[in-house]
Amino acid sequence: MSKGVDSEIVSEKETKWYVLRVVSGKERKTKEYLDKDIIRNGWDKIIKQIFLPVEKVYKVLNGKKVMRERNFYPGYIMIEVADGKLSDEIIQHLSNVSNVMHFLTDGKGSKGNIICLRKAEVNKMLGKVDEMADAVGIKMSEPFIVGETIKIIDGPFNDFNGVIEEVNDEKKKLKVQVKIFGRATPVELNYMQVEKLG
Repeated sequence: MSKGVDSEIVSEKETKWYVLRVVSGKERKTKEYLDKDIIRNGWDKIIKQIFLPVEKVYKVLNGKKVMRERNFYPGYIMIEVADGKLSDEIIQHLSNVSNVMHFLTDGKGSKGNIICLRKAEVNKMLGKVDEMADAVGIKMSEPFIVGETIKIIDGPFNDFNGVIEEVNDEKKKLKVQVKIFGRATPVELNYMQVEKLG
């Protein structure tokens, strides 16, 4: 095996993830800027990717189904570094980018040493994104959305209709308002207990 190939394998194993604290609501804009900035500065071999984990959420707006992306970790952007180490120049530069507050450290706020995520944390973060990607075929084709009327097909409220108030995709549960004797009552149901109308 050539020396070049060996060093590529080593650098792949030593990939580390760092976290940037950014102004909440500015994550996407900051990610887009950083993507361009890294290429402009020639750091694309050092920084493999700027990663913003998101999930797709459906809501009813003005009577229409609208898909929005929601951040898994609001106020944070992840950075994958090829050789596991960022130079002081890159750290200083990234820290001074508009909407970036500081790197995640072992101290309070920007005080302390910059730390990288542990392997278990990285796997959990990437696992959440993979779960969403795997479930897209099921959930995203016909997702339950807040404000939608559904029919209950199982349990004590069988054959009642209800309006979805809350969707918990992680637990596969819905909070539904059901009218019982003329009064709206909140009921928690799992996905298997309801079906879409129509």
